[in-house]
Amino acid sequence: MEKQKALPLKYRNVKVDCGYRIDLLAEGKVIIEVKAVNTIHEAQLLSYLKLSGCKIGLLINFNVKVVKVLKNGVRRLVLGFQE
Repeated sequence: MEKQKALPLKYRNVKVDCGYRIDLLAEGKVIIEVKAVNTIHEAQLLSYLKLSGCKIGLLINFNVKVVKVLKNGVRRLVLGFQE
């Protein structure tokens, strides 16, 4: 498990070494993005998946208001799969 993994960004032959930081990277295959906000950050996680080459990501939001159950704040995203 890697924490705050730097994700380099390359655009038109310009490389930025630390363009983004992944919250958690499990086994080099699953990106875990942790949030505690009202808005959902699916686009951010999808960008991380595309740039890293990983296929599976988890978005965990600790700011769940409807029912105080953490499972309501967990969303799984799979790159290339539409629900």
